[in-house]
Amino acid sequence: MTTETGCAPESSRSAMIIVCIVDDDASVRKSLANLLRSAGYRSRVFASGEEFLALENFDDVACLLLDLKMNGLSGLDVMRALTLKGRKFPVICMSAHWDEATLAESSRYEPIECLRKPFNGDALLSAVEFALQRER
Repeated sequence: MTTETGCAPESSRSAMIIVCIVDDDASVRKSLANLLRSAGYRSRVFASGEEFLALENFDDVACLLLDLKMNGLSGLDVMRALTLKGRKFPVICMSAHWDEATLAESSRYEPIECLRKPFNGDALLSAVEFALQRER
């Protein structure tokens, strides 16, 4: 089940900006949603790549935070599917389990950033802001 959290406060951020979080760890989804809300972003959380890819359209997705190592479809599988669908939004990869092969393959899908878990909240927010500025 997806949930949407937060609303952009009266700030320079658009209320249409939605950052999607795809991670199979409920505590990570909750923490990231809370962090994004505290920075003024709206977010939607998804427990799996399959759940995210089941969206009818991706028009309101401004940025995707994507765990690379998940049960079911991996983050790489999700990026591959998004490429086939003509993805138009930036992706920030996250993983606690980096290896050279995963990094090399993820780079084929041009993520904005690859963050190693656990990461600093400021690093994530900087990556999100960079991704959104690049898209404007």
